[in-house]
Amino acid sequence: MKRSWMAVAVPFLLPLSLAGCASTSSAAKPEAATAPMVSNGMGVALDEVLAGSWRSPQNVARDPYRHPKETLSFFGVTPQQTVVEITPGGGWYSEILAPYLRDNGHYVAAIWDPAAPNQPKYRAEQNAKLRSLLSGDAAVHGKPEVREFKADSPVFGPNESADTVLTFRNVHNWVDAGNAPAFFKAFFDVLKPGGVLGVVDHRAKPGTDLATQKKSGYLTEELVIQLAQDAGFKLEGKSEVNANPKDTADHPNGVWTLPPSNRHEAADDEKYKAIGESDRMTLRFVKPRG
Repeated sequence: MKRSWMAVAVPFLLPLSLAGCASTSSAAKPEAATAPMVSNGMGVALDEVLAGSWRSPQNVARDPYRHPKETLSFFGVTPQQTVVEITPGGGWYSEILAPYLRDNGHYVAAIWDPAAPNQPKYRAEQNAKLRSLLSGDAAVHGKPEVREFKADSPVFGPNESADTVLTFRNVHNWVDAGNAPAFFKAFFDVLKPGGVLGVVDHRAKPGTDLATQKKSGYLTEELVIQLAQDAGFKLEGKSEVNANPKDTADHPNGVWTLPPSNRHEAADDEKYKAIGESDRMTLRFVKPRG
């Protein structure tokens, strides 16, 4: 029987110090890319990707707060997989995942359909930045794919075509919009049997009511786990690698009070920098076989 990540992964992934960060910019400049990475036939090592000079300095500065190595290791991402990342924004994880999967895997960036009505301006800007990033240097990024989806009926690719689906700090938006069940169903459909859904999101205190969760951007683990289980997933493990015990999750402007959004009075800047980025759940779900 396969050993549960609940039992073996959490103690191994020790939380790192969490602190504030001022930027989420992720545009990669072509001149920043190094010579093509060397593969040993099994793919490029994650450490080599994380050290790549093509990565935006602003993104690298957030590594101690987003823990990409520990997070991707917990989710079991390997260079041979087909990985679908849901709404990558400006491409913080794209700078890591596309090169990591370049030789023997396949990176899919799933973005909102730009033709959908009432799209906020920032979303179009993020999509344009992401497309520019992924098409900018084939020697680094390979041939990643951008797939568009509709919010009311999301589809992320052919059924049972992905090994892993990843979503970072998105579920709270879908809960607020009321379409979270459709997203989790689409995750389930695109994954192969045995495939993994990796979720990172802002964590509310247990027992927080739904209205407060929607307003604050923090969700309870109970709610996210229920959404996944309702879609057919099984919870395989939890990690505290993205936890921040300094975060009380009760700020005046919700999670956006904290870095990197920093929606607070200038006089409170040091206070919120001392807290750092949000306390986050890191959950690994699996699509059952058979």
